[in-house]
Amino acid sequence: MRDGVSSNSAPARRLTVRAWFVLALLAMGVMVVAFAVVGNSLLHRTSQVSDRLVDQIAPARIASYQMQAALLDQETGIRGYAITGDRSFLEPYEQGRRDEKAAADELLGYAGDHGETGRDVAATRAAADAWRRQYADAVIATVAKDGEDSVPTGLNDQGKRDFDALRAKWSVQDAHLSAWRTESRKDLVHTRTVRNWVFAGMLAAFLATGVLLAVLLQFTVGRPLNALRRDSRRVADGDFGHSIAPSGPADVRDLASDVENMRHKIVVALTQAERREELLRSQAAELDSQAAELRRSNTELEQFAYVASHDLQEPLRKVASFCQMLERRYADQLDDRAKQYIAFAVDGAKRMQVLINDLLAFSRVGRLDDDRERFPLDAALGKALDSLETAIEESGARIERPERMPDVVAVPTLINLLWQNLVGNAIKFRAPDRAPVIEITCVGTDEGLELAVTDNGIGIPPEFADKVFVIFQRLHTRDAYGGTGIGLALCKKIVESHGGRIWIDGDVAEGTSIRFTLPRAPEEPAAEDADTDETGTDETGDALASPATSAQGA
Repeated sequence: MRDGVSSNSAPARRLTVRAWFVLALLAMGVMVVAFAVVGNSLLHRTSQVSDRLVDQIAPARIASYQMQAALLDQETGIRGYAITGDRSFLEPYEQGRRDEKAAADELLGYAGDHGETGRDVAATRAAADAWRRQYADAVIATVAKDGEDSVPTGLNDQGKRDFDALRAKWSVQDAHLSAWRTESRKDLVHTRTVRNWVFAGMLAAFLATGVLLAVLLQFTVGRPLNALRRDSRRVADGDFGHSIAPSGPADVRDLASDVENMRHKIVVALTQAERREELLRSQAAELDSQAAELRRSNTELEQFAYVASHDLQEPLRKVASFCQMLERRYADQLDDRAKQYIAFAVDGAKRMQVLINDLLAFSRVGRLDDDRERFPLDAALGKALDSLETAIEESGARIERPERMPDVVAVPTLINLLWQNLVGNAIKFRAPDRAPVIEITCVGTDEGLELAVTDNGIGIPPEFADKVFVIFQRLHTRDAYGGTGIGLALCKKIVESHGGRIWIDGDVAEGTSIRFTLPRAPEEPAAEDADTDETGTDETGDALASPATSAQGA
């Protein structure tokens, strides 16, 4: 047994908290109905006895007294008539007879269901009839015949004896009425006493039932819930190994089982997390070691790159210089094939120098984060166009660009190099039958700033859209278009090192559109925003592409 609930009480275990409360309310309802029926019965019984006393017995006693008074009036009237012979004394007698009949009828009306009263009234009336026949009628007849003082003494004695018998009859009648009243009053007192005890018992039963239900709910619901709360708090405080045992009603046990399942899953997840944390610590230590080794290796590589940029280029310059000197000094002794060989050697040395410089620039991208600063994109674009001024004039290219572009936080030299490569590629890969038209746009997006360099050149087939960003990948022969094949790979590395992305837009009808994103620089103070709005930016600070200037080659 745990928390007052036996594990073997299967019916109790199947009940839910709601079922327990329903049972408690049903028990209270049954008790209320039973007590209401009993209480109503007792109240009805009390009302009946009280009504009998008030509506039957009391009026019956009054009618009995009125009947006796009417008989006394009859006896007094007959006696006065016997003594005086005055017939006026017969009026009370006659009125007494009428009153006697009315009182007797009224008495029977109130006490007709009481058998003794009915018999007593009948006996009294019979005795009254006998007294009137044997005495009153005889007195009236004698006085009317012989005059006053003519009533025999024996008749008076007989009349007295008959009226005394009549008195005895109504005394019995009064005694039975008094006994009936006394019995009814005892019945009323008893009924009221029983009613009061029953109501007191009902109140005590209600209180006892309430206490019993409270104790029952405490043992069947309260204690299991408290146990579940203690176990849950213990687990919540960090004792994940503490098991939560289900107990109590069905829904409480289901809840405890769910909490126990959750605790088990937490323990499993915690164990796995600890293992992963240990693994991560070991991996972090290993990564720290590898990072230190990588930093050392990068330092060595950077030193090697600088050494290579100088030490490798010096022999190449000598090769090119001596080959050119050889050609000039012994030009008259060399045939055309020898001169061609010397030209190949000089060209190879120069291309090797360019390749070394490009590789050095490619390796430096990403190691210049400390040189980042805030500057406008159009300023970097202007410097790149200045560097490409000769190529623009020779090709007759027209550059369409926004008058003003937003600021970015980046490495200025890398952004200059990015613009120079993209615009330079647009000029280099121009169509042979038309002058280059290069459009530069800048709009704001959710990613920050989206820029595009679109030309009307020879274009890039869709299947090579990703290949062009791979280092040393070329789509044309070196004789057709010069270069080392590093330009777009360098652009991709520059953009990605600043948190952006670069891609080929395949929706253009002709030419090539290279798009890339850069993070937006933090907002400037409001005073600067006002100036910015006047120079061609929208409400979000993005440059508008509509007001543009053109740079036309000569």
